[in-house]
Amino acid sequence: MAIDSDLELMLRVQNGDAESFELLLNRYRLPLVSYFVRMVRDRALAEDLAQEVFLRVYQARQRYQPEARFTTWLYRIATNLALNALRDRKTDDAPALEEDGEGVPRVARIVDSRPTAEEQLMLSDRERLIREAIESLPEKQRVAVILHKYQEVDYRQIAKVLEVSESAVKSLLFRAYENLRTRLQPLLQGGQL
Repeated sequence: MAIDSDLELMLRVQNGDAESFELLLNRYRLPLVSYFVRMVRDRALAEDLAQEVFLRVYQARQRYQPEARFTTWLYRIATNLALNALRDRKTDDAPALEEDGEGVPRVARIVDSRPTAEEQLMLSDRERLIREAIESLPEKQRVAVILHKYQEVDYRQIAKVLEVSESAVKSLLFRAYENLRTRLQPLLQGGQL
């Protein structure tokens, strides 16, 4: 009998089933790496953070309580690690704030954002502008947008990940999308979006 449910797999992991842990790892490693790349903009760090998530899942397996979906618990761990990594980078690098054309400070890049030669070929101006706009959002708005649009997590799960109400998530996303719409207005007017 095949076990498909994350909950069933995690309950088996609690009982020491290494194969079930391997199945969860294989199922969620790539989505987590993708999430971390969008959050921290550093592939190597994203890989390390994804590994750290699974280490923490394994270490906390005995304390796991199936009160929420497994993915909610997983992304809560991931989000906390991503935000901590971003904060650590801010204090380590202490980059200066750049100003936009109107003298308003922009959010400083937290990692070296220079793309590799391969990334330069792959990134279009449109994608770069969208990425930069998302990176400029406040932390919770950025997390909510990435979980909602790129990881396809529903409002209820995002609320649990961020430990806020569903209405707060809706408000965060509304403000985030308004901020993005304003920032990306030139693309909207040019019909590029």
